[in-house]
Amino acid sequence: MQKKDLLKVKLLSETEKQVRAAVEKVMDPETGLTFGQMNMITGVKEQSPGVYGIDFVPSSPFCPIAFKLAADIKAAAMGVKGVKKALVYCRGHTMEDAINKSVNE
Repeated sequence: MQKKDLLKVKLLSETEKQVRAAVEKVMDPETGLTFGQMNMITGVKEQSPGVYGIDFVPSSPFCPIAFKLAADIKAAAMGVKGVKKALVYCRGHTMEDAINKSVNE
């Protein structure tokens, strides 16, 4: 890896790592695989102290259970010590705006 590439590598805080590990264990009931196995968690970032944003991509743009998956991700993140609030952002779904609004209200 070149030096400029090393500068682009984002280092996660310990709590960000714990949040990622927790949400990657969430199971997609349609496939029987975890979000980690399916690489569905695309980002975890502390947005302010104790507030974590989690980006995920459902298995399809029309996934019928994307609302449930977003809620499951939020619940998993809230189970991590130090997380006061979890904001879940669905990406790439035809109803992503409604999902994001619903799960983050």
